[in-house]
Amino acid sequence: MQESLSLLTLNCFGTPVPTTRRRLQALARHLEASTLQIVCLQEVQLLAYQNLLFKACVSYPFQAFEPHLHCPKGGLVTLSRSPLGTGSFETYTEQGHWYLPTAMDRFLRKGMLISSLHWGEVLVVVINTHIVANYSGDWARRGVFTRMQEKQLRQLADTVAAQPANALVAVVGDFNLPRGSQLYDNFLQQTGLIDVLAGDLRPTHRPPRGVPAQYSLPIDFVFTRVPASLSLKITADIRFSSKQHLTQRHHDYISDHNAIEVGITHNPP
Repeated sequence: MQESLSLLTLNCFGTPVPTTRRRLQALARHLEASTLQIVCLQEVQLLAYQNLLFKACVSYPFQAFEPHLHCPKGGLVTLSRSPLGTGSFETYTEQGHWYLPTAMDRFLRKGMLISSLHWGEVLVVVINTHIVANYSGDWARRGVFTRMQEKQLRQLADTVAAQPANALVAVVGDFNLPRGSQLYDNFLQQTGLIDVLAGDLRPTHRPPRGVPAQYSLPIDFVFTRVPASLSLKITADIRFSSKQHLTQRHHDYISDHNAIEVGITHNPP
């Protein structure tokens, strides 16, 4: 049995823009050089980018995704160095409106990519997700985007509750809501999940030039539910917060988001 379990989640900004291929290739090189066992990606928005990652990440032979029209459904991909059990994709009932900026969210068919694997005798369930964006940036009022997010979070909470009680559950991804917001607090209260970076106010989103700095917030998360029978030590930190050498000529960020890396080990008896 491996002594530790490691996971990374990242909104990889896999949109069709000129920088994407070199950023994803650089990401793949980092993953290949790492000891990470599970990688959860959001915003893989073209089949070409999915195929690029699968081809470049040769040490991750096990992949989870749901086929869709032009990309993996929801833009979600999970890579693993260990065999994955039968997975599933659950589409959010709330998809936003076509006549609002949520049209792109609807086009992706956002939802939850659910995977499982065994870490020794421990069943591990990984739920990779990307919540609809809050385009108003207002999480305190009962605005239209806030209500959409609330409905998706309620469905996600029901899915978490349905997982086996003896499973170590990790719920990861881009939640598009900040740590400490009412939506965040309500979700943790509903699910009993633990935020592995609770209280950490370092931003995980890097807004593009011209967007107010107030949107630089911690909106990406790893939440865990540990069964009572297990005693685990969980450590976490932010990754890819500085520019990287993408090519010999290009020095830039891997994504407009930072990644979160988590390590899990058994506490000694």
